[in-house]
Amino acid sequence: MHAAQVNPIALEIGQPYGGGFVTGIYQQDGKLYVVITAGAEHEIVGEWGEYGVKIAGANSVTDSRANTEAMAAAGSEIAQQVLAMNVGGFTDWAIPARDVQELQYRHFKPTAAENYTWNRDGENHSSVPPGELYSEDSPAKTTFEAFKEGAQEAFQPRAYWSSTQRSAYNAFGLLFDGGTQNSSGKYHEFRVRPVRSELIQ
Repeated sequence: MHAAQVNPIALEIGQPYGGGFVTGIYQQDGKLYVVITAGAEHEIVGEWGEYGVKIAGANSVTDSRANTEAMAAAGSEIAQQVLAMNVGGFTDWAIPARDVQELQYRHFKPTAAENYTWNRDGENHSSVPPGELYSEDSPAKTTFEAFKEGAQEAFQPRAYWSSTQRSAYNAFGLLFDGGTQNSSGKYHEFRVRPVRSELIQ
């Protein structure tokens, strides 16, 4: 993460910034960070990692970069690809941690599909403001034109990996067709939309 602080007053959700688009704010270890989502052209697809292998250091719900570095060191191809990215001159990209990924869905939900409400989907104690449980109609379809279904930066209504490991066999992901946050077998080939973070205060 960058050490230089940015001015939160100057940041608005959806605006181009830092090689991608402002996605939200989260807290980690008493500090605030802005998360930036890369454009759709930088999405990749692949398995999370080796099924049955628990990776030390890949369990954070907020530290996307640390998780991704641990994954890459253990041989995850998608993690290695993300760490090798240079987008807009920025090279600190990562696979979003679980609570960081939730902000992507909260603000950039591509469709008007009803949200699933059977689990703890949407509950996010790390985000600012804290995320509440999703209802059938909240979050609603994004208001940001570039991220609406079929638009240039839109998420696909499919499953995306987070970098947060659940066990030796599963990792957290999010279904962008209804907001389900669950854990799936690491052998599944899901999409990844990279992020980077900058310190606010």
